[in-house]
Amino acid sequence: MDEKTLIAKRVALELRDGNLVNLGIGLPTLVARYLAPEVNVFFQSENGIVGMTALADEGLVNADLTDAGGSPISAVAGAAAFDSAVSFGLIRGGHLDVTVLGGLQVDQEGRLANWMVPGKMVPGMGGAMDLVSGAKRVIVAMTHTAKGTPKIVKRCGLPLTSVRRVDLVVTELAVIEPTAAGLVLREVAPGVTVAQVQAATEAELIVPEHVATMAVAG
Repeated sequence: MDEKTLIAKRVALELRDGNLVNLGIGLPTLVARYLAPEVNVFFQSENGIVGMTALADEGLVNADLTDAGGSPISAVAGAAAFDSAVSFGLIRGGHLDVTVLGGLQVDQEGRLANWMVPGKMVPGMGGAMDLVSGAKRVIVAMTHTAKGTPKIVKRCGLPLTSVRRVDLVVTELAVIEPTAAGLVLREVAPGVTVAQVQAATEAELIVPEHVATMAVAG
């Protein structure tokens, strides 16, 4: 399977029945495809919906029903739509169980940079800062490197999204848990060695005696 699918399938295992979950734009949106049938998760989009789901048929596109990135979506029976004030009240009020976000860099302290590349036009931070600061659990889903350059670094060279430490980083090579002591290597992808993960990581990793092989959703 390709690396984005591997990441999404691993992140899907982190979601629990009844969770209220926000999926960031891009790779994180793939996570919804790989939930186990018995897991009932409520997906929230910051532009004002709880209960969004993937579009079942491209012929059913409704210009008024999109996710935060403007992509067409559908909604489950009983879904709720509301304005941005209510949506950000959910986020800032600590009501989100999980947010899954893409990342440009994560540093040694577990801090995320994911909203701006200097010199490139960006519309603004959007809800990224609110999500990282407000969600009960923050999972970063990203590739381990960008054109061979490590994205897990000693110190972020890009503007931080929040000073809060994220809870988990999932890449195509590994699952890493940021802790007060540092970045702990919890799992390596099938066929990947600890040495390969370390070689692709600029930040120092804490390697336990036992590092599990990454499991993925079926």
